[in-house]
Amino acid sequence: MDASYIDEKSESRLYIGNLDLKITEAALIKMFSPYGKIVSEDFLWHTRGPKRGVPRGFAFIEYSTKEEAKLAKEKMHGRLACGRPLVVRLASEKYLEDAAQNSSKAVGEANKTGFVGGTSGQMNRSAKIAAIKNKLKALEEESSSAKKQKQADNSSCNGSLNCLSGKDGLNNLQN
Repeated sequence: MDASYIDEKSESRLYIGNLDLKITEAALIKMFSPYGKIVSEDFLWHTRGPKRGVPRGFAFIEYSTKEEAKLAKEKMHGRLACGRPLVVRLASEKYLEDAAQNSSKAVGEANKTGFVGGTSGQMNRSAKIAAIKNKLKALEEESSSAKKQKQADNSSCNGSLNCLSGKDGLNNLQN
């Protein structure tokens, strides 16, 4: 596939979010059809679990041209549908926003662990592996020091019981 085809397609495809669960596919098409020829519509449903068959609250609509998509975005973004303001963006904008959020989360995690890699600030694979290994090592050290402390506490406790088991020790405690 040609990259220009992908760009053209993503610019004519809209993400529609914050949909009320009462909105159907037919209603969505009816709301968006005045702004141009709808080529495809993807209405997303839960496919597993207790919400199986329930709408996920967002959909994608693709128009025949990017101009139609931009017009629909301008007219429908923020418009109330069943009491909820619609979120309408170009699908490529949604993708870029999600990528930016994931990138900022990865950078935050990288800063916490002290590893920063990659060209865009995201941790590269080897840095992630190293961070996980360091975390496991720290947990093992923490666990072994806790065991040593517990053994030391037990031995001091046993020592004090031994001290108390003498002539005056336990007998005085029992009385």
